[in-house]
Amino acid sequence: QVQLEESGGGSVQVGGSLRLSCAASGSTMKTYSLGWFRQAPGKEREFVAAINWDGTRTAYTDSVKGRFTISRDNAKITVALQMVNLKPEDTAVYYCAANAYSGITRLPSTYEYWGAGTQVSVSS
Repeated sequence: QVQLEESGGGSVQVGGSLRLSCAASGSTMKTYSLGWFRQAPGKEREFVAAINWDGTRTAYTDSVKGRFTISRDNAKITVALQMVNLKPEDTAVYYCAANAYSGITRLPSTYEYWGAGTQVSVSS
């Protein structure tokens, strides 16, 4: 059974930085693609970033390019999202997700496993 647990959320001011981390259980996770999604109040869950199984390929939604960086450590079975120059519109609950078969994909429905989420709040 795969389990994902996020950490690192919090409250920052505009222009601040946060680093989210997601710890995964199960050695098979090393072969999974991993992604970060976010959901703001009243909005649908949206894709933020994804990374393939060996970290050689990444994808980002346009609004975070140049500000967010996704990375993974297969030895520790973790995935991180480094966020800099945060904006109020980045405020959301951030979710870590994993998929075994779909590669780097932006569709939430293609991810089989999800964490419970961690809150990120950016104030001006």
